[in-house]
Amino acid sequence: MQSIRKKVLRKTNDSNSGGGSNTSNGKSGGSSSKSSGKNSVSSPSSSTSSNNSDNSGPTPTIVVVTADQRQAHAQAGVDAAAPLSPASNHKSHSKDEPPKRDPLNRLKNTPKDVIPISKAPRRQRSSRFHVTERVELEKLPNFNEVSVDKRQELFLKKLSQCAVIFDFNDASAELQGKEIKRATLTELLEYITTNRGVITEPIYPEVVSMFAMNLFRTIPPQVNPTGDAFDPEEDEPVLELAWPHLQIVYEFFLRFIESPEFDTNIAKKYINPQFILQLLDLFESEDPRERDFLKTTLHRIYGKFLNLRAFIRRSINNVFFQFIYETERHNGIAELLEILGSIINGFALPLKDEHKTFLTKVLIPLHKVKSLTLYHPQLAYCVVQFLEKDPSLTEEVICGLLRFWPKVNSPKEVMFLNEIEEILDVIEPQEFVKIQIPLFQQIARCVSSPHFQVAERALYYWNNEYIVNLIGDNVNTILPVMFPSLYHNSKAHWNRTIHGLVYNALKLFMEINPALFDECAAQYKQNRQLEKKRMKEREETWHKLEKTAAHNTKGLPLPYPIAGPTITTTLGVEVSVSSYTNLYATEDDDAGNLSSGDEDLEGEERADEENPEDEHGELRMFDGRPDGVNLFRRKSIIPVDESVLSELERHRSLDDVLNDPPDSSNSNPSNS
Repeated sequence: MQSIRKKVLRKTNDSNSGGGSNTSNGKSGGSSSKSSGKNSVSSPSSSTSSNNSDNSGPTPTIVVVTADQRQAHAQAGVDAAAPLSPASNHKSHSKDEPPKRDPLNRLKNTPKDVIPISKAPRRQRSSRFHVTERVELEKLPNFNEVSVDKRQELFLKKLSQCAVIFDFNDASAELQGKEIKRATLTELLEYITTNRGVITEPIYPEVVSMFAMNLFRTIPPQVNPTGDAFDPEEDEPVLELAWPHLQIVYEFFLRFIESPEFDTNIAKKYINPQFILQLLDLFESEDPRERDFLKTTLHRIYGKFLNLRAFIRRSINNVFFQFIYETERHNGIAELLEILGSIINGFALPLKDEHKTFLTKVLIPLHKVKSLTLYHPQLAYCVVQFLEKDPSLTEEVICGLLRFWPKVNSPKEVMFLNEIEEILDVIEPQEFVKIQIPLFQQIARCVSSPHFQVAERALYYWNNEYIVNLIGDNVNTILPVMFPSLYHNSKAHWNRTIHGLVYNALKLFMEINPALFDECAAQYKQNRQLEKKRMKEREETWHKLEKTAAHNTKGLPLPYPIAGPTITTTLGVEVSVSSYTNLYATEDDDAGNLSSGDEDLEGEERADEENPEDEHGELRMFDGRPDGVNLFRRKSIIPVDESVLSELERHRSLDDVLNDPPDSSNSNPSNS
């Protein structure tokens, strides 16, 4: 027993001598630490003697540190967990037990009525410039201040000066150097535009090098590390801070390429495939102004360098493949498709197999990406361009669109209907015959959609004169496909606007072929009666099963309730027998009068016109035939940030800039 007490006493003395911070228990500065048992040390003298017996130094004095001193000590490596004062309520910690970082500790030293909120930082730049060293620029003389034989040397010096990179993250840093570079770029742009004999062979590598130094940089990902992912439909774009310099660099390079003195044979040494790949990487920029300039730049290179055309097309295909099957995130898809639209327009006939493969393997799969809204107009234009070049591709395109038809995304379904109408506007009658059955089966499903915009957009097809002519030529095939959904939604759809559009379609069918319309009405009535008869037989069979089950159980309770019989309607919807009976009770009563349905339709139309207040105000989106193709509302059309909006409003496309004289382009306020 005494040996155990000695061990306990020895451990207590060791702990008292090993940590000076443990000598304070928060009650008095001179008392020693408490220990359990009869052998606890209660006087300072005993603590000192135990320390001396262990050959350790005296107990360290306690220092009161202010908040500012504590911060300075923390930066110098002082332990921030040490107590601030003898009266502190914080418990001291040994080396084996680090202080806990819980929310209470984080709130200890904050001012009252202030709650620390961790907010995700918003990125303020769209690229990363790596400035290795600071360079002081000196203003060089103007070209008219030197002799003609020294202007080429001065031109090279100015190009070298413009290759210096400045960091625009600090708006107040190096203002003089930034202004000298901007003025030099403007002077070079004016000089190369208004003078002849400027572009010589030594100029080419320096111009390409200056362009690469300024433009080719790292584009950061579009995801905030601590916040939500970047939503291109909701978030305003992050503009490029260095745009005052980059804009003039783009303009200068375009003037350089389009100059009559430009020699492609010399330039191909420097504008090579590696240059093209780096240029394509810049399409990831979030700044729409830069993507607009890039679009024009790449298109001009495609037109000038015949040896790079196939490589540019393959490289763009690779960008699309990565976007479709890997990332589904890219800022420049719309601009790349716009370039391809003009390229497709210039394809020679007959189309090469390479181009047909591009249509089926790239353009059609682009329809399945979630962010189709951002580039669908350009994509639809490319598809229509292909069909105008080669109408025999229509069947493959329509079948591809039907294969990727959205199931639950209604705005995307409206976009598909827009594109189908554009295709039908250019389709050949012999090609229409090949796809009419699967196409109008899908249109019938769209007419039956509970989303009124989808049904409305599909019914607008009957306002298109060319489509109505195609339907009239093939009414014997199309009317039997469309009649069930049209008649069902003439009474069962929840939106009264759809009723009027359905009556319009039914009236057109009656005018085209009244006999076929009566035949379809009779067939519809017969199918209703057959379904009702089959439903009654199933219900009787179900009752027999219930009686047999009740007889076999002999009054025992069933472990689960028995559900009623269901039936699959001609529209492909599975409903219970009782619901089906109630749903189609009115249709069965009216089906006998379908042959004289013209009067009924006119009466319903008059009723709709007399009661316009029955329609909900938010549902009246379209008054008649829409002029545009965008029949859905975007979540966000313009940026919220006013500074971003003003910068985008001041932006002018590169084609407009190049068509203006140099003086007016230099006076653009965005350059300053």
